[in-house]
Amino acid sequence: MASIKTFLLLYLLLSYICNNSVLLSAARIGIGGHWQILLNSSGVVAMHMALTNRNTVVMFDQTGAGPSAFYLQHRVDGRRCTMSNQDTNDGSCWAHSVEYDILSNSIRPLQLQTDPWCSSGVLLSNDTLIQTGGYADGYRKVRYFMPCSDKSCDWIESNSELAADRWYASDQILPENDRVIIVGGRRSFNYEFLPKSFAEEEAFELPLLRQTDERRVEDNLYPLLHLSSDGNLFIFANHDSILLNYKNGKIVKQFPRLEGSRNYPSTGSSVMLPLDHSDGFKKVEIMICGGASPGAYNAAREGRFLNGLRTCGRMVITDENPEWEMESMPAPRMMNDMIILPTGDILIINGAQQGSAGWTNAINPELRPLLYRPTDTPGNRFSYLEASKIPRMYHSTAILLPDGRILVAGSNPNERYSYTNVDYPTELRVEAFIPHYMDSFYDDQRASNLQVGEGTNLVRYGERFTLRFTLMSKPKNGMGFHVYAPPFNTHSISMNQRMLKLECVELVRDANGAAHADLIAPNAIAAPPGYYLIFVVNGGIPSEGQWLRFIH
Repeated sequence: MASIKTFLLLYLLLSYICNNSVLLSAARIGIGGHWQILLNSSGVVAMHMALTNRNTVVMFDQTGAGPSAFYLQHRVDGRRCTMSNQDTNDGSCWAHSVEYDILSNSIRPLQLQTDPWCSSGVLLSNDTLIQTGGYADGYRKVRYFMPCSDKSCDWIESNSELAADRWYASDQILPENDRVIIVGGRRSFNYEFLPKSFAEEEAFELPLLRQTDERRVEDNLYPLLHLSSDGNLFIFANHDSILLNYKNGKIVKQFPRLEGSRNYPSTGSSVMLPLDHSDGFKKVEIMICGGASPGAYNAAREGRFLNGLRTCGRMVITDENPEWEMESMPAPRMMNDMIILPTGDILIINGAQQGSAGWTNAINPELRPLLYRPTDTPGNRFSYLEASKIPRMYHSTAILLPDGRILVAGSNPNERYSYTNVDYPTELRVEAFIPHYMDSFYDDQRASNLQVGEGTNLVRYGERFTLRFTLMSKPKNGMGFHVYAPPFNTHSISMNQRMLKLECVELVRDANGAAHADLIAPNAIAAPPGYYLIFVVNGGIPSEGQWLRFIH
């Protein structure tokens, strides 16, 4: 009897050691990722954010929020700012935009001339950030920011104006060189192009926007836009969607309704799942997650905070008879951002569980990011990751960085910069979410030293090009080569975000780890002209991204 007890005790002890060693190993490699504070203050609220190919991030807020936390020496018109009471209360003596340098982890102020509050943007083929619309004096403005290496660049305003007011509009880059379509905005049920075909070109009516406008709420602002593989534009507003031939203004297809309210101020988020070379980048699948309950905006104004939506809809818009396939997140969520990771998985981050977008309209922040694996079986696709300690509510942003981290900033549900006596203070801290795949545990599996072509990063459409890299272990089955278009992010929308999985026709690696892959560039509809990050993904572990530029 004693020997049996001894055996059982020994068995239980060994089981405990084995099980806990597995848990310790899992914790060591950080399967849930972890968080890092990068800056205690960005100086301005990062209501809008965009990554440039100079490895900097442009952040900006509205100009009408009063003094920020970054005092300037001079106004835009050149007049000196003093420390007098009058000047310290003058919003033009404070920065409302900054450029964040990723490598040096530092910021410098930029100067805006007009108000870009709740505006839209897109990166042109030369990586100039074109920024459209805003509020009041910014309704019809066009602004440009061309990143530079000597830190002398700043915002420039165009002398030409948009055809209609663009407050809460959305932008999409088109396959033609540097042509942009701008859709919607408050009381603007139309779209227009930049540049215009001719100087007097007006906006074009879009009935979808008028039909989906909810009285006193709207719920169709910041339309969700995705360029499809046939060159037509997918437009989603409130709960309805169409495929628009923007060249002739004809509606090609009307899609089934997706239950719930998904656009601002209900503010769900959307993503185009990665396109794949195996079908010629033809299959296009859109995913929309989160949003607010019907009536949530007005209820929040009365102090009642309704639960957000838990549901996500996926639809292959290129199918002959497309239908929404529904899934449920573990908890309700709104004001969430959806970021395509280098692996092709989707990160759902930021937001709240109750209320809607708008000033002080939401409670119960959702601190836990969600990882969504699109290719897993339904019911097993969502998993929680490590929680942040910082609520990211209204006017927060998130973007993917070249090294694979997620930069998270912003959050200000208050009309001005407010740090005390409010439920959710103005948030100026900048942090990074560091996914598990960046752990040093995976370094022998990670490709490094990526180089595109022979000293140039220019890649012509349809051509074969070479990617050189170092890989110290044998390639895993299914090694992937993924290109990613960095978006303009604001209000839970990542405008122009897309990923493509490229075809590899030859892969060679020598005994010293030097490797090269010959890849086939896509077409301009699948990947409109501009700068992209290319990642080597080996066994689910991505390299750092390297910039390349697709050109005609």
